[in-house]
Amino acid sequence: MLDDARTVGVTGFLLPAVKLDDSELLLDLCRRHADVWCALGVHPHAASTWKDGDTLRLRSLLDEPGVVAVGECGLDFFYDHSPRETQLRVMLEQWDLAWESGLPVIVHNRDSNSEMLAATRRPENRVLKGVFHSFAGGLEMATELLGRGFYLGLSGMVTFPKADNVREVLPTLPQERLLLETDTPYLAPVPHRGEKNQPAFVVETAQRIAAEWELSLGQLSEITTANFFRLFERART
Repeated sequence: MLDDARTVGVTGFLLPAVKLDDSELLLDLCRRHADVWCALGVHPHAASTWKDGDTLRLRSLLDEPGVVAVGECGLDFFYDHSPRETQLRVMLEQWDLAWESGLPVIVHNRDSNSEMLAATRRPENRVLKGVFHSFAGGLEMATELLGRGFYLGLSGMVTFPKADNVREVLPTLPQERLLLETDTPYLAPVPHRGEKNQPAFVVETAQRIAAEWELSLGQLSEITTANFFRLFERART
């Protein structure tokens, strides 16, 4: 999959963890591929796996080469695979670690807009940096998050015929706050709907956004590459 993506011009890959036990696998991929970086953390689906000592464990892992962010962390009140209060507590603990480490967060948010915005409004989180990945929160939420300095990651959803809630943010989304992503293996863009998503398909997502912004694919690629390295500063080293 990495080679297929490189063939079509994808030049870097950021792989987020789902749980802490993913860490060694992701770190090994980073060691073997110079264009692969990782984020380490616990997804809200796996928040119930967070146990005593994991704060210290994650803090030590964040110093490993190749780690450029904390995540994927956040809230998911659609599936509720972990209790909501557990999701919130584990997310906030990871946000605190990210702030201490000077790292951005990769945030998952589904059916939890009110609770998520309340968390970002906490005084101690005003300097938190990161990206709300596979964003589908609508224009009002996008406006507030952008005002707080966050980036928005747009996935293959932007190509879906009925995804107006994603495309409506494009006219007001500053170019310097856009990131492209796949959400592999989910959300394959048109014309790959129904297939397992993969990094090479991010090109279709980029093409759609470039068309909406009346840019060439090359221009959009330059913008999103610059944005990536601005947010994920450790990837430069």
